Amino acid sequence: MVDLLSTLRRGSMPVQALVESAALFGIASGSVRVALTRALADGLVERDERGRYRLGEASRAVQERVAAWRRLEARVRPWSGAWIAVVATRRPGSGAARRRSERALRLLGFRELERGLAVRPDNLAGGAARVREELVALGLAPGALVCELRELDAISEARARSLWDAKVREASYRRLRRALAASARRLPELPEAQAMVESFRLGGEALRLLAHDPLLPEPIVAPTEREALARAMQRYDALGRASWSAFLARHGVLQRSAPADTRDIARGGVA
Repeated sequence: MVDLLSTLRRGSMPVQALVESAALFGIASGSVRVALTRALADGLVERDERGRYRLGEASRAVQERVAAWRRLEARVRPWSGAWIAVVATRRPGSGAARRRSERALRLLGFRELERGLAVRPDNLAGGAARVREELVALGLAPGALVCELRELDAISEARARSLWDAKVREASYRRLRRALAASARRLPELPEAQAMVESFRLGGEALRLLAHDPLLPEPIVAPTEREALARAMQRYDALGRASWSAFLARHGVLQRSAPADTRDIARGGVA
């Protein structure tokens, strides 16, 4: 639901559109309605006076982060070798708070160097101050210390640079770029429902990878494969919009971007 609602330019989406789209994936209408009730209670969605749904306030920070995949390279700056560190000064008060804090760190590419100490290269535009703002908006636990870290000893520096599996990530970029190209050739010839499902699933997989990308600098990861995947996804995005446009138009929905399976984006990422 949240993934479909994130495509709205403005306005809202009727329950029937959500039910019909879920049916394409074998999800029963009763399950959709139960999920909507829970999402409404959690603030993930909001309902207007006509009983139509749109994104809720609790979803917006994550969805804005997801939507930033189109501007990945604008979010980085040359790396000086410094790190941004997040020091947990106390444990979150509840399991939900802990999960929100862990999700925020994952979304911005942090990895744990020591217990209670998470780091990432200081190569994001705006530096530690901007990263601190984003982490808080995404749910970082209050009291966490966000700061710049310099001059690690040689062993810690080597460990920090090895926290991300660069080879696995680069292989994922290549695999998805090729899959997008193959699907792009198929989509125009597929029946509407089949094209909707394929673009939703494959586009969502690419978006998960890009949304969780830590935007690592060289020499940790060469950015060329990431940039190539982002360009391929921009082309595929237009085809995804076309695949869903007739369905959404029948329900009077104004579409902003291609629907994609972003259900797991807020829960986890890749290495």
